[in-house]
Amino acid sequence: MLRIENVSYRYKNSERDVLKNVSANFESGKIHSVVGSSGSGKTTLLSIMAGLDRPAQGRISIGGDDLVNMDLDQYRRERISMIFQAFQLFPLLTAIENVCVPLQMNGVDRKEARMKAVNLLKSVGIDYSKHKRYPANLSGGEQQRVAIARSLSTGAKVILADEPTGNLDVANGDAVVSILRKLAHEDGYCVIVVTHNPEIAEASDVVFRMSDGVLSA
Repeated sequence: MLRIENVSYRYKNSERDVLKNVSANFESGKIHSVVGSSGSGKTTLLSIMAGLDRPAQGRISIGGDDLVNMDLDQYRRERISMIFQAFQLFPLLTAIENVCVPLQMNGVDRKEARMKAVNLLKSVGIDYSKHKRYPANLSGGEQQRVAIARSLSTGAKVILADEPTGNLDVANGDAVVSILRKLAHEDGYCVIVVTHNPEIAEASDVVFRMSDGVLSA
């Protein structure tokens, strides 16, 4: 689904590579975790896979399509979706409105978007009574599940997750991991998680370790 070939990256005015000749395949139907210490290059790798930065050298492709030939805004709207540690929900929109945003950006009319959003929220365990609540009135676990539902609303089959359990207690973290496992194993998503959480690594099908810009399986 997503392939990285010989990717290197260096920040401007830096004398060392943050990523060093990184290659990896990320497949549909599997959870992949990337673990490593702070500063090892994990977040930079995620940014490059998300099309937020371009590598100094190497190639990134999704479904055989090279990112260098793609509209990166469209790529982020339609081909990949992201889940963040801090949830990144719109604070002045309700739970259901947050999920509707990507749908409407992709041309779905308002009525159909709300119907799809209801089903997506239900699939991650957010019942109807909480659909009209603002993020500040939801627990951390509920906010992350809304964020997952929003990521699914794009229709993208690749999910990039940056420390998705980092702000959650153990029970809510376990619930998020269970959702990600279901998305990969039952619904065929390609899930890629950057994490410090050993439980996510243990629950993953493939584990990569990042150390000083070098990625190893």
